[in-house]
Amino acid sequence: MSAPSYSFEAPTATKPKLGISACLMGAEVRYNGGHKLSHLCCDSLSQYFDFIPACPEVAIGMGIPREAIRLVGDPEKPQAVGSVNGDMNVTQALADYGEHMATQMSDICGYIFMQKSPSCGLERVKVYRDNGVPFDGGGRGIYAQAFCDRHPNLPVEEDGRLNDPVLRENFITRVYAYAAWQVLLQDGITRRTLTEFHSRYKYQLMANDPVQYRLLGNLLGNMGKTDPTEICAHYFSELMNALKKPATRRTHTNVLQHLCGYLRKTIGAEDKQEIQAVIDKYHQGIVPLVVPLTLLKHHFRQHPDPYVALQVYLQPHPENLSLRNAI
Repeated sequence: MSAPSYSFEAPTATKPKLGISACLMGAEVRYNGGHKLSHLCCDSLSQYFDFIPACPEVAIGMGIPREAIRLVGDPEKPQAVGSVNGDMNVTQALADYGEHMATQMSDICGYIFMQKSPSCGLERVKVYRDNGVPFDGGGRGIYAQAFCDRHPNLPVEEDGRLNDPVLRENFITRVYAYAAWQVLLQDGITRRTLTEFHSRYKYQLMANDPVQYRLLGNLLGNMGKTDPTEICAHYFSELMNALKKPATRRTHTNVLQHLCGYLRKTIGAEDKQEIQAVIDKYHQGIVPLVVPLTLLKHHFRQHPDPYVALQVYLQPHPENLSLRNAI
C-alpha cells in the first residue's frame, strides 16, 4: 500500500482584503488627472486579494486636476502645503482622513501605498526646507502616517518596493500571517490555540528572525496559567516585527536543513545526497528557493510527517503566485 499524500496550502482559503492607493488601480485621480497603474497589483495580485482603493487628496475635496502638494518643515512632523500656494495647508485634513479610513478599513490585512507621494508615501518622501532644499532621508506622507499609527502591526509596503522579489515575497507572507491571526482572534484565543499558532510559524520565524523566534517561544513558555488574551497583543506585535525582517539565503538554508532532519529515517542515502546537493546549490545562489522546497515537498508527500504538514513555511502564500521562484 502506498503512503498517503497531501498538499501544502496557504494558511487561509479566503481572499484577504488590501487597502491600496487608487492611482495604482488605474484610477485617474492624480494631481494632473493621470494614474500610476500597477500591473503587478491589477494583473497578478488581484486574483488573490480584494483591493479597497482610496485617494486621500480627492477624498478631502482637492479635485482633479489640482495643485500639487509637497511636504515642508520638520521631517518628523511635516506640513502638506500647495507647491504654488504655500498658504494652502491640507495637513490636518489628510491626517483626519487617514484616521477615518483606518476605522473604515478595519478588516484589511495589508496596504499598498503610492511611493514618494506627500500624502501616501511610506518613506523617503521629499520634505523641503524653507530655502527649497529637501532634507536628507525625507519623511512619510501625512495620510500614510495617520493610517499606520492606527494599525501599527498591519503589513504595509510601497508599490515600487514590490518590484523587488524578496520584498514582495516578504510582504505577501506577512499579509497571510495577519489574515491567519484575524481568524484566530475571531475563533477565540486559548493557551492551546496560541501555542499551536506559534508552532505552525516555527520555521517561517526561523527564516525571518531566528533570535526573535526564540524570544517568542520563551514568552509563550512562561505563559503558565496567565490568561492568553493578556499577552496575545504583545505576541502578535513581536511576531509581525520578526516577519518584517526579510529572510536570507543563509537563514533559508538553515531551515531547509532542519526540515531534512524529519526525513533522515525514511529516505535512502541517494535521496539524502540529492537533497543536500540541491540545498547547497540554493545556498550558493545557483537555483531559487522553489527548487529545494519542491524536492522536500515531494519527499514529504511520500513520507508524511504531521508536524511538518502544519508548517506555514512550506506554503505561506498561494503557490500560483510563484513568489519563491525568484528568491
